[in-house]
Amino acid sequence: MSTINTTGRLARVLPTTRQASGLPSYRCAKPRYIVTSKLPATAQHNDLRTEAPQPPHVPLRKQLKDEAKQRRTTVKKGPKFNKGSLTREWELTVGIEVHAQLNTTRKLFSQASASSSDEVNKHTAFFDLALPGSQPKFQIATLIPALRAAVALQCKIQRSSKFDRKHYFYQDQPAGYQITQYYEPLAKDGQVTLFDYDGIAPEDGDSIKIGIKQIQLEQDTAKTIQQAPDTMLLDFNRVGQPLIEIITLPHIHHPQTAAACVRKIQSILQAVNAVTTGMEMGGLRADVNVSVRRRDGDAGSHAYSGVTGLGQRTEIKNLSSFKAVEDAIIAERDRQIDVLEAGGTVQGETRGWALGSTETTRLRGKEGEVDYRYMPDPDLAPVILNSDVTASISRCLPALPDEQIRRLVDVFGVTLKDAKTLVALDGGERFDYFHDIVGILDRSSDLVPLARRSRGKIVANWTVHELGGLLSTSNTSFSQSRVPAQALASIISNLMDNRITGRSAKQLLSLVFEGDPRDVQVIIEEENLKLQALTAEEYADKARTLLLAYPDMVEKIKSKGQVGKLQFFVGQMMRQGAGKVEATKAESVLRQLLGLAD
Repeated sequence: MSTINTTGRLARVLPTTRQASGLPSYRCAKPRYIVTSKLPATAQHNDLRTEAPQPPHVPLRKQLKDEAKQRRTTVKKGPKFNKGSLTREWELTVGIEVHAQLNTTRKLFSQASASSSDEVNKHTAFFDLALPGSQPKFQIATLIPALRAAVALQCKIQRSSKFDRKHYFYQDQPAGYQITQYYEPLAKDGQVTLFDYDGIAPEDGDSIKIGIKQIQLEQDTAKTIQQAPDTMLLDFNRVGQPLIEIITLPHIHHPQTAAACVRKIQSILQAVNAVTTGMEMGGLRADVNVSVRRRDGDAGSHAYSGVTGLGQRTEIKNLSSFKAVEDAIIAERDRQIDVLEAGGTVQGETRGWALGSTETTRLRGKEGEVDYRYMPDPDLAPVILNSDVTASISRCLPALPDEQIRRLVDVFGVTLKDAKTLVALDGGERFDYFHDIVGILDRSSDLVPLARRSRGKIVANWTVHELGGLLSTSNTSFSQSRVPAQALASIISNLMDNRITGRSAKQLLSLVFEGDPRDVQVIIEEENLKLQALTAEEYADKARTLLLAYPDMVEKIKSKGQVGKLQFFVGQMMRQGAGKVEATKAESVLRQLLGLAD
């Protein structure tokens, strides 16, 4: 029989000397939430007094990365890939289950904070820990981000949805069951459209629609922190946090498209402020269901939600990156093909994928509806929605990523590549930053008139590339306070009005980025960065001096037509000009001296 000790914070689960008696044991070295078997006092006394010193703590994730790096010195990186005609003889089918943490302040069935970034085991209510006598209380506010997600994914919102208990026993689920919505979910019958610019496989053409079977509300589990070799810590801050599970139909036939689908779903959820963070911060996880069948053979005997003729599927759990989604599917597809080609049978099972791995590993046999013993939760009433709620959510929904990209390209003249980057970066913050700068420039009275498309393209370049380069070099994340929108708008305004050169503008950005508190205009004056226009004769003198210094390059331009080398001279003139040389005027003078047409 087991008891719960609630005197501390982190649950440590590790084997002890009691295992010599044949009984499992879980305990902690410090006061924490723990599960421990009731054993004679002498056994407990001996165990607590004789524990050997623990080795220095190495996070398991770091250990796995280090081991993967070591393996790559002898094993080719990435999963194996069946090349040639073999994979063309088989059709891959993939369905995805995306689990996303909702952006709420409270947990799903208690008033405990949904924050998981604070001190471990700080935000726990009686019900979260499944203490006897505690009751769930549905937090209505958690519906709002879930409904935003459902509307954005074009789902039909159900007027009535109900909660069910999904029974299974694991250390991260203190109640022995998870509350979910298996039979009557919040929303059904949605879809997500993927375009070629989303990174889908070329075989899928310009676009592909992926059906969404349903979206359901459910609880998250406790966070398990594994420590080598056989220790696990439990943080119950996460248990009971509100999730939505988005279940797609098996409409995907290429690993690349599967990764693009998860990426697109994440971008949609972030755009409508439905989730806290994305995959990179652990706020979104994916499970993939993989099956294969011969293209020229009999249809498979399995079916799912109206899609028939499928092969036996396996499920790969808890994939935490887009690359992991793609690589795990490739590895499992190839494994199943190898099994079937050898005359074997694919077993329905749950499999795992580890960092740096080249193949999936079996975790357990695949559970079914009977194994989970689904039943309506007797402590929770149905969720009844008025149609006005859904209509209000739809009206207030912000623009979705596809619409944002189209507007950036069509209205602001941003390249498709930069538009995708702006929308995807920093959870949409860089996109908002871009619009803040454009808005400031639009209101600027002293700005030389330019077409909006030209202005937008310039702002995108500085927002994505120039500022992005500084962020990458310094290895820091984006923050609008690092270079305020007003400061970058002022730099761009001075550049477009020819008051400074491009080189001076980059110098200004670097100074502001490094924390210079002075106003941009003050920096320009005090650092003597204002463009002091050279006369035509001064331009010509600088150009002649350079041409005389590099006769071989001049000969290549004149006799061999290597006009591209002209930019070398332009760059040299700008470097020597100390911020006084304009690139267009320098190139014009060089062309005249070399006898080249403008």
